Amino acid sequence: MLEIIEKLLILQDRDRKIHRVQQELAHVGPERDALTSKAASTQSQLDGAKTRVKQIESERKRLELDIEAKKTLIEKYANQQLQTRKNEEYRALAHEIEMAKDAIFKIEDLEIGLMEQAEAAQRDVAAATQAAAAAKKLVDEQISLINQREVSLKKEFAELQSGRNTLAGAVEETIRNRYDRLLKSKGDNIVVGISHGNCGGCHMKLPAQYLVTARSQQEVAACPTCGRILYFSPDMDMTPTD
Repeated sequence: MLEIIEKLLILQDRDRKIHRVQQELAHVGPERDALTSKAASTQSQLDGAKTRVKQIESERKRLELDIEAKKTLIEKYANQQLQTRKNEEYRALAHEIEMAKDAIFKIEDLEIGLMEQAEAAQRDVAAATQAAAAAKKLVDEQISLINQREVSLKKEFAELQSGRNTLAGAVEETIRNRYDRLLKSKGDNIVVGISHGNCGGCHMKLPAQYLVTARSQQEVAACPTCGRILYFSPDMDMTPTD
């Protein structure tokens, strides 16, 4: 194998590792955001449960005020009854008193319903509190691991990138420039072998002269279709498929 091909394969292996680390780093942010969103969702459910409790309590207090208002009316009507001498007015006031008492009875029924709702809402708050605490604990642990992995990946990336400069510097400039152009357009599958007479990159059939050039290992050969750099090793099957 040509020495330049060996150097390119080593460089390509380094670029593949760099690409892998870059991909892993690219997923760190979304993973962290997803976990943060999960914790925020459970907290939002807890906030909603607490808001429901406050709403029920507010409604209960309003009903209490309504009852007090009705009792005040009853007291007022009772006093008016004592002062009136007319039977019609007395009966009318008695009717108003009965209506106020009925209203109080209905309001008290509503209060009982609210008390039941309040108990259920408090249970929801307790469950949501437990769920939010558990989710936060789990998310905090997972985010801590993600942060540690991010630090490790960044360190690995810096080391790989630094080493790449050394590996790239060992490759002749003209070939290196061609490799770098292919790296941008073809990804990290640039230096490819030959399988059954086909390019290991685009898998197109190679003309016979390109197979001869690659096998001779006297100069760098490139696929005429995709431009990838070709290499040959004795274990490769050069026999074209039908």
